[in-house]
Amino acid sequence: MNRGNLNIKIVILYFILLFKCYAENSTINQTQVVLGSDDAIVKIKIFSSFTCPHCANFHFNVIPEIKKEFVDSGKVQLIFIDYPLDQAAFNASKLLHCTEKNKQMDFIDLIYENQSEWTSSSSIDAINKNLKNIVKNLVITPLQFDKCLIDTAISDKILNGRIEASKSYSINSTPTIVIKGKKLEGSVNFKNIKKKIEKLI
Repeated sequence: MNRGNLNIKIVILYFILLFKCYAENSTINQTQVVLGSDDAIVKIKIFSSFTCPHCANFHFNVIPEIKKEFVDSGKVQLIFIDYPLDQAAFNASKLLHCTEKNKQMDFIDLIYENQSEWTSSSSIDAINKNLKNIVKNLVITPLQFDKCLIDTAISDKILNGRIEASKSYSINSTPTIVIKGKKLEGSVNFKNIKKKIEKLI
């Protein structure tokens, strides 16, 4: 094989790998974390921040009730959307979108379950170190962790989504719940959410 043909093959291989990498990243960056059927009558958007204690409480005490009564029956789909309130939450959100699709709900559970542990440090470097230690249980290697935090595509997606959500729903706190396009007013509890769902199904 002459050098010219070899160089051509190297260039072709390079573009194949580049396209594959781009496609994989695009898939990760464009997907949302959802729970429930795409055919559900009611879509509920949950805007939350990983450092928000109220979001953790909602995740463990309200979502299971919604899931049991409406998601499992196919009537409701829950859509989890990042709305980071600080740098620590922003970094955790980035890691969520670097996690394999089938492990993303496990990631959310893990982050909220250990919220007081990883957010307890005063510096962002120490918080990142705590996060790195926690997510290794989801097989996110230190190298993947570091690359994820500087991934501009993921960062832009999260920040642009936050800006869009703020404009669309006037979000001023988390969690903010949007049911079939309308922001939930009043208490963010199961009773109030159930009442809204039942009017739509």
